[in-house]
Amino acid sequence: VMSSLSLTQLKAIGLKPLLVFASGSLFIAVFPLVFLLLFSETELVSEIMIQEGYWMGIPPIVGSWIGGSTSQLVLKELVECPENIFLTVLVMDNILVNVWTILMFQSIKKSNKLNIWFKVTDIAIPEDIRVENGVKLNPMVSIAIILGIVVLCNFLIESFVVKVVLLSFLGLAISNFIKQWNYKFALKAGGILIIVVMAVLGLKLQIATLGFNMPFLGFLVVWLVGHFLFMILIAKLLNINMAWVPIASMANVGGIATAPAVTAAYNLKWMPHAIVLAILSMATGTFWGMLTIWLVKYFVI
Repeated sequence: VMSSLSLTQLKAIGLKPLLVFASGSLFIAVFPLVFLLLFSETELVSEIMIQEGYWMGIPPIVGSWIGGSTSQLVLKELVECPENIFLTVLVMDNILVNVWTILMFQSIKKSNKLNIWFKVTDIAIPEDIRVENGVKLNPMVSIAIILGIVVLCNFLIESFVVKVVLLSFLGLAISNFIKQWNYKFALKAGGILIIVVMAVLGLKLQIATLGFNMPFLGFLVVWLVGHFLFMILIAKLLNINMAWVPIASMANVGGIATAPAVTAAYNLKWMPHAIVLAILSMATGTFWGMLTIWLVKYFVI
């Protein structure tokens, strides 16, 4: 997935939309710490999150919302989230994301009204995404390069965290320094592998351990709504088209399928930009989740 991100395409999106997107990611990663500190004496935090261990379900949600299934699974392993908590979080997360997608479809249709309401004047359309020209590497060559790097890292490095970080940066490097790199194939291969990993995960989960914690679900709702409101504030301060808020939110929370779909409800020409933002989200989710783990462990646990 990391090797499918082209940094040259990010330039076409523009600085302001990228800042709106980054602010949404930052809020998702940092809000749990703020909430845990502010409401440390409540039953939700002291008993459910701390004593029952539900805080360990927070990093996988950060990974799921920003990075997708790959980041979610990596962070589950990093924080050692118990299977029963992870399954509960997985179900609630899927419910929320589906509802959120519907809300973002409705929100983006009201972008022009929001622009008037917030007195936003910068509603220019970003420049076209640059088309990658030239002959691309044969898919088999791409597979050989990726597998070679993965096998070598597994052979030389023991730490799981170091492997994840190093492979992420190596993927980013080969996608931007090999001019003939096959971005589309890398993204398609990554999508297939995500499905395989999720299938393997499904074999491990025990449905009998599924629970449904309503107070924790309430926390997730507040978290998600706060993420949206914070991006509206940033968009207002940057004086940028409010349509970027639902686009950036879906790139963060939704993914490469839902972000362009929501964007199409506003402007078809912006769909490639939404796809690039979604890929950026997939590429950075693990690192935001690592930040969340460090913040919670250092300041709360």
